[in-house]
Amino acid sequence: MSDRSEQVSVPVTIARVKTETPAIRTFVFKESFPHAPGQFVMVWVPGVDEIPMALSSENSITVQKVGDATSALFTLAPGAKLGIRGPFGNGFTRGEKMLAIGGGVGAAPLLPLARSDCVMTMLLGAKNESELLFVDQLDECTDVLIATDDGSLGQKGFVTALMDDLNLGAYDRIAVCGPEVMMHSVLSKVDEKGIAHKTEFSLHRYMKCGVGVCGSCCVDPSGLRVCRDGPVFSGDKLLKSEFGNYMRDASGRKKKI
Repeated sequence: MSDRSEQVSVPVTIARVKTETPAIRTFVFKESFPHAPGQFVMVWVPGVDEIPMALSSENSITVQKVGDATSALFTLAPGAKLGIRGPFGNGFTRGEKMLAIGGGVGAAPLLPLARSDCVMTMLLGAKNESELLFVDQLDECTDVLIATDDGSLGQKGFVTALMDDLNLGAYDRIAVCGPEVMMHSVLSKVDEKGIAHKTEFSLHRYMKCGVGVCGSCCVDPSGLRVCRDGPVFSGDKLLKSEFGNYMRDASGRKKKI
């Protein structure tokens, strides 16, 4: 059974809203939530829904506008209230020489990791220059290599292409977060090198409870729960799973990725 404290939202006040890209904003709270990089919180938007969000710092979430709850978030201004449960799940395993790979809003849970002085190299990707996230902040704490789909900044193409010019064996851990198609491509590359076991991926799945009770975020065929056993998983555990193929919607039906 989950602890009652995990089931009750803590009210928080939005102190500041920062526009990061045309579709991404950071909501800074007056309250803080100490966490391991990669952990998530359940964010209750009053009157709308409760959704899982990665923490981009101890007192902020960085949100992409993609659905009803996030659209409602984007209407809120400083002084508005939200409910927060968590942090939940596990975080990335720290190493001494880490590579981090982020695509789009997937850079959010990787920012605290980079700030902890263990990331040697950060590969950052987005559709175009205007969609790149946290470039200046990441530049302050690690070596950042950039790829954009249209070539407006950095190398033209997908962020995974940047891996081809690196000696992946030089890193003791690799942390990845972004669109699942991108992450699946990373998994294929590290599997070819025999290093899937030292690569970790942050999964996003539909969640109802966030505490391992409802089973809505279970991953086929292992039954691992993203909220409790993840959201960060070692690549070797994902090789023969649904990862990169499908996920489930609120009704439990499979959705092709």
